[in-house]
Amino acid sequence: MHIVVERELDVRLVLAPERSVPVAARLAYRSDDPYAVHITFHIGSASPVRWTFARDLLIEGVFRPCGHGDVRVWPSKTDGHGVVLMALASPDGEALLEAPTAQVSAWLERTLRAVPPGSEGEQLGLDDGLAGLLAQ
Repeated sequence: MHIVVERELDVRLVLAPERSVPVAARLAYRSDDPYAVHITFHIGSASPVRWTFARDLLIEGVFRPCGHGDVRVWPSKTDGHGVVLMALASPDGEALLEAPTAQVSAWLERTLRAVPPGSEGEQLGLDDGLAGLLAQ
């Protein structure tokens, strides 16, 4: 049985240092894809924008700057509140998103209870599959 951990989240799309707009988002984690987090942004377009990247990247980004290339994550403060900033880049464009640290951290804690760090490989059944191959 696979576990799904989801959370609706109000993030802000940062347009300029003093200007941002709210964007509805959904964080999703699935035990059948244990190394990844999935974020879907509902931006009023015909279809939502979906991003997938390493759960470890988001966990580390809550505490210190990390990532490079297409996904970078780092902690900051806005109006005295902790936020997690996510810089996303693709051939279609770039976006800087700001999410409340408390909400992201609470959701991450739920994912870590569902699949503790270091046990991700067990969720994929790699050991069983490898044992089966070697037994032939």
